[in-house]
Amino acid sequence: MKNIDMAVEGTTLVIRVDLGKEFGESKSGKSITVASTEGNVSVPGHEEIKIGLNIYRKK
Repeated sequence: MKNIDMAVEGTTLVIRVDLGKEFGESKSGKSITVASTEGNVSVPGHEEIKIGLNIYRKK
């Protein structure tokens, strides 16, 4: 994962992303990647639950 921290607090999934970071252009070149799970990943402590997340801004 790039720039994503996940934690489960009770029954709530908490996701933290530093919006000040960037990881370069997307494959299409139309946006700048801020954070990504880089595919589907398991939620910590809940292997049966998956999340796929991409956060980006316009170029």
